[in-house]
Amino acid sequence: MNKPVYIAAFSQSKFGKLMGMTVPQILSNAVTEVCQQIAVEPSVIDMGAVGSACNFTLNKQGLLSGLVATVPGMAGKPIESVENACASGGQAVLSVIYKLLSGVGDVGVAVGYEKMRDNDGKIDGKLIGEVLGYYSHPDERTGKVFIFPHLFAEIMQCYLQVYGVSESDLVQIAVNEYQNARFNPYAQMNKVQITLDQAMKIEGINRYVVEGLPLKTYDCSQITDGYAALILATEEGLNKLGVAKADCVEIAGYAQATDPLQKEGRNTLVPAGAHKAMRRAYEMAGVVPTEVNVAEIHDCFTVAAAIGTEVIGKASPGKGARYWVEGKAAVDGDCAINMSGGLIAKGHPVGATGVAMIGSCFTQLKGKASKEIQRKDAEVAATFNIGGAMCASVCTVLRNPV
Repeated sequence: MNKPVYIAAFSQSKFGKLMGMTVPQILSNAVTEVCQQIAVEPSVIDMGAVGSACNFTLNKQGLLSGLVATVPGMAGKPIESVENACASGGQAVLSVIYKLLSGVGDVGVAVGYEKMRDNDGKIDGKLIGEVLGYYSHPDERTGKVFIFPHLFAEIMQCYLQVYGVSESDLVQIAVNEYQNARFNPYAQMNKVQITLDQAMKIEGINRYVVEGLPLKTYDCSQITDGYAALILATEEGLNKLGVAKADCVEIAGYAQATDPLQKEGRNTLVPAGAHKAMRRAYEMAGVVPTEVNVAEIHDCFTVAAAIGTEVIGKASPGKGARYWVEGKAAVDGDCAINMSGGLIAKGHPVGATGVAMIGSCFTQLKGKASKEIQRKDAEVAATFNIGGAMCASVCTVLRNPV
């Protein structure tokens, strides 16, 4: 039996634009700010992991672990950098959990970050499209300008055709998430509201991303700067930190699975690895999907949110979008999903995403979200973080300690 692992603290930046903040500053802030949440020094941390996907290409920076070690008190400790595309943050959390379980120490920090905009806050869309395209199979890049939106536009078209779902059913997810983000002070789009009519109407910024395919601008997540961090600990670690178990959240179940990178030849509507990882996380936690009433799922595109709703067991295949349309994903619905605003409205700083998803559930389970988006009876939470075209999946189940 594995030792229990707890979240002792969570912090994140405002998602959106970090402007002139350098990568060393970002990682230093991530570590020191999460320590400040529970009034401890970084020196109490035994090990760490940092997740990022675009640090080489967009920031010209490698060996991120060495930058974490630059934080006073962190030198000489086992720290690693991890990359698993958009699941890099979730992978960093798992890396720390595995270190804790292997006896490397009792307290660890998981950090995720991405700086996707320049120092003026501007986006080089063509460059970002190319860089994110590196996380696809080489054989599936030919003829695609924006590779990832193109791949998910194909998945979206398949979802609509196979299940008889409408474009408006999917884009309703985005409308709901913008409404949630309004009450999340850390969300990139918390000053923007959209209606279903706006999200469906092809005008202004809203356009079909790939000609002949159904993916629209409002179906897409944001290009975002941001960082997030979690302090994880065993029971012995909580004693060292001076943090009461009642103030923590237990990561009761966790699993990771990776399907082949190539989209062609596998069922991306019912991704085998994702379902396997989620099932293992539930089994480890001794929880069934009906017990989950808070979730953060990876909505890089609205179709991914629909599939994610199915992966966490809240809807059968093809019924994920309908779950949202019927209000079941609302704060007072069957399960409060993506109260943070999700990647579509909160923002998607690739490496920070998986860390922030778990952190958002921590905030919900401790009753610390804004009242408009706080699930009143938050008891058990699930997260589903993916990398690639439904390729790498990191799943967790969280609960308040018994």
